[in-house]
Amino acid sequence: MYNKALHQQVNEAIQQAGMDIGGQDNLFYTRYMANAAPIFSLYMQLYEHHPQAETYFNKLIELLVAAYADRPEALKKRDAEKMKEGQWFLSNKLAGMSLYVDRFCGNLATLGEKLSYFEELGVNLLHLMPIFESPPEASDGGYAVSDFRKVADRFGTLDDLQLLQSAMQYKGMYLMLDIVLNHTSDQHAWAKKARAGEQEYQDYYYFYNDRSLPDQYDQTMPEIFPEAAPGSFTYITELQKWVMTVFHRYQWDLNYNNPRVFVEMLDTIFFFANIGVDILRIDAPAFIWKQLGTTCQNLPQAHTILRLIKQCVEVSTPGMALLGEAIVAPKEIMNYFGTGDYTARECDFAYNATHMALQWDMLATGDTRVMLAAQHELLRKPAGTSWITYTRCHDDIG
Repeated sequence: MYNKALHQQVNEAIQQAGMDIGGQDNLFYTRYMANAAPIFSLYMQLYEHHPQAETYFNKLIELLVAAYADRPEALKKRDAEKMKEGQWFLSNKLAGMSLYVDRFCGNLATLGEKLSYFEELGVNLLHLMPIFESPPEASDGGYAVSDFRKVADRFGTLDDLQLLQSAMQYKGMYLMLDIVLNHTSDQHAWAKKARAGEQEYQDYYYFYNDRSLPDQYDQTMPEIFPEAAPGSFTYITELQKWVMTVFHRYQWDLNYNNPRVFVEMLDTIFFFANIGVDILRIDAPAFIWKQLGTTCQNLPQAHTILRLIKQCVEVSTPGMALLGEAIVAPKEIMNYFGTGDYTARECDFAYNATHMALQWDMLATGDTRVMLAAQHELLRKPAGTSWITYTRCHDDIG
């Protein structure tokens, strides 16, 4: 439905940025106008009743303009090339490798010297395991991020990463990186400010003065690592408060009930897009919305957040595809491609974890019946989306 006030707001943001909507910025303008209503609707589904909903929606409108304005011309050109191909990520010519940079060759600069080796293998897509800063003693393999915009020293620098991306783009190769939306390290700047007592940053996380609400959450929330990290809350002595830590005590869960958190993390997503990431692997999307009395996994609002992210990416950085890392049953995975009006408008990729497990079962038993029985479920994947079918990755079979 046409929303005159919304379209006027978008127009004003674009005009203030001095864009040429009748010329070089016309496609951006067209995409923005086409997606403005879904973006508004999805945002309000999440935040309509939040006292700062309007404030942060205004910031969201401006962020989409800024992300496009900041996008390097080389990436805008590549966006246009990908859009001419249609859904470029459906190509059967994509063959990927996932690797730890330090274990493979030491650092990002050296990795750039290995691109001809990947070409010889027929590999044209590289998934680099987490490379952004995390505390060495509490990193969870790089998934406890203390700075989303600083490459960890052992891998090199952000300049090294951008040089690698440029070299890969020149060779027609694709780059995939991870973003951790569910939590930050307790050493992240936001967490440090929260620990210092700043209320606005405590609101970035789930803080509680006593155990009454954490105990209620625990009644329905399954433990992720019951032996290594029992419970879903950690006591912060300096504050005499409890903070939600679903995975490990040093990984503080972000509170997406707060629209400021969403806008901040969307800004981070655009940062990844504008350094040239072709596929953004969203880590643990099933956990990003918490609601008392539920398992706090696979909730409808988590899908709403992913759909909102997808519409925003389509506007400002349309050449970047999204992978939802949901290692759950096939029936549940299908929902991450989107449903209803948002079918094929949520995540572009999902891991075909079931196929990975069944191919090993088939090889071990010499029996294909279980593999074949699963295919009817896997084939329900909607058109316009793709599985990443893999031999093995860092995630356990589960």
